[in-house]
Amino acid sequence: MSTEARESTSQIMKFPDTGALEVLPGLARLIADELAPKVVDIDVHARYPREFMHKLGALGGFASMTPAEFGGSGRGLKHAIQVIEEVSKECVSTGFLVWAQYALQWYLVSSGNEALKAKILPQVATGAKLGGTGQSNSMKSCCGIEEARLKAIRVEGGWIINGTLPWVSNIGVDHYFHMGARVEGEGEQPGGLLIGLVHGDHPGLTLVPSPHFTGMDGTNTFACQFREAFLPDDQVVCPPGAEFEAFRDRTKSAFILLQMGMGLGLIDACVAMMKRSNKTHGHVNRFLDDQAEDIEAVLLEARAATYALAERIDRDGSAPYVKETLELRLAGGEASLKAANAAMLHLGAKGYLLNNAAQRRLREAYFIAIVTPATKHLRKELAELQTAPVCCAA
Repeated sequence: MSTEARESTSQIMKFPDTGALEVLPGLARLIADELAPKVVDIDVHARYPREFMHKLGALGGFASMTPAEFGGSGRGLKHAIQVIEEVSKECVSTGFLVWAQYALQWYLVSSGNEALKAKILPQVATGAKLGGTGQSNSMKSCCGIEEARLKAIRVEGGWIINGTLPWVSNIGVDHYFHMGARVEGEGEQPGGLLIGLVHGDHPGLTLVPSPHFTGMDGTNTFACQFREAFLPDDQVVCPPGAEFEAFRDRTKSAFILLQMGMGLGLIDACVAMMKRSNKTHGHVNRFLDDQAEDIEAVLLEARAATYALAERIDRDGSAPYVKETLELRLAGGEASLKAANAAMLHLGAKGYLLNNAAQRRLREAYFIAIVTPATKHLRKELAELQTAPVCCAA
């Protein structure tokens, strides 16, 4: 196991507010044995960590936000963020997959479709089935950033879906994901979006592999083409209209705050790299603008704020905390960029090696700042909150 892996996994023992030695028993060992040796393959060779994901689910790593009656542990949003954080200390690509698995569940947990919840949640909460969320376009279309790419027409017993989602991660022919479609058709139509759950082999759905990325290439990301795909009513997570508005209000903050786990894990790993570098190059690293202790202070503050907000959202629901969540998520993306840049400068030329974590962390940090809701998206919403009601995000 690499020096980075040993230092990264050892930090799992440092959650002063959990009252426990580990976020999840067995998680440190699983990361060290099953994820750390494969990080370069995931990053450089686009290897999807399927086996790790299934083992993490079996360990209880996906169960936090799902009630026990549906196969989860019900430990809450904070615990889910901590699991994502621990995985992201080793690999943000895999941390993102864990986020996608939680986002998939969160929409189902928040759905009024009890039959669908009872059928699917036990499979995804335990990692028996994997999946993601196709809501990037939904979020951006609701906020006027881009047009809705999926259109839905009401027919007997369900909906006909057409269009293409360009980027959906943690999916495949044996995965689930949810999608949002704008309603079309004759006459008066309800507002908001239709949210549905589909399987990767859904009739009328074609998964097209994405072009190769410079980072995050092991995330099983596909373009999803819907051609006259029939979505039956029993696969509707949330119908359009007034129910969608309520659904949005109770899901948005938790959906976005979950992403802080990626940033916290990445910043933690960058601090560890900087400290290691200082053991041999501290005499020259001290001339850099951002020092390990500076970045660590930002990390501790962001971690405390994230955990506290997660507990309030669990207690009060998502709706009261949209603005605070957007602000914290924006700060998390900016801090990730700063930390990764500082780590790269500390490592110097060595950081350019293909198997060195420094250049990978820099690419991961850009992903955190770009993934929906991106930095510019967050700033747009926060600006509009000053003068208008919050724009919708599925």
